[in-house]
Amino acid sequence: MRRRSAFASRLVRTSGAGRTPSLEADLRRAILTGDQQPGTPIPIDEVAAFFGVSPIPVREALKTLLAEGLVEHRSHVGYSVAKLTFSEFKELYDVRQALEAAALRAAVGRVDVEHEAEVRAAHEQLGDAVERGDDRGYDAAARRFHLALIAPSGMQRLVKMYESAWNITEPARPMSRVPAADRAALHADHERMIEAFQARDADALIAQSDEHYTRLRTVISRFADDPDCFVDPA
Repeated sequence: MRRRSAFASRLVRTSGAGRTPSLEADLRRAILTGDQQPGTPIPIDEVAAFFGVSPIPVREALKTLLAEGLVEHRSHVGYSVAKLTFSEFKELYDVRQALEAAALRAAVGRVDVEHEAEVRAAHEQLGDAVERGDDRGYDAAARRFHLALIAPSGMQRLVKMYESAWNITEPARPMSRVPAADRAALHADHERMIEAFQARDADALIAQSDEHYTRLRTVISRFADDPDCFVDPA
């Protein structure tokens, strides 16, 4: 019996038996969990067989993910999990930083106790992940933390663009390659961001966010030549 491909073997169907599969959502989730390494081929026929559908809806779902930057397509080769150059990856961090700064400035004037509680809860989740050495848990909590900071802005379109930029970097699983000491330093950055957030000090908050992104770029530059993460630009 032929073994399933690496991509198909890690798929999970979230809809129950007898229900129409959530192809787009389940394929997106498979990529964003980081289980599918950048460059992993996506065999349409195997994916269709797994979900019990024809190849047509699989292709349609993949076209949507292509537009989101999560997959790529090459003629006569097919679809695969998107693999960026390091320059492209770093550029997405630049995009996140710019969007975050704009949202933070709008957010500080609209913060309430519920927003503060969510930011603190995300920070505690981050701390637990740091202590456990849980890189996936850290990544999930970091995403929750940063989204909690910008949520009060009410800038829904900007938040969606921010999430999209974050999503495209997920397959590379950057935090899985970051040493524990660097994760702790990034976590300390978050604590200083909370202080400025609670003080409603937009300038200080944005300055701390900028320092955080500077540290992120330094950390990720250490694996810029990792072929498992990034495409060789040459």
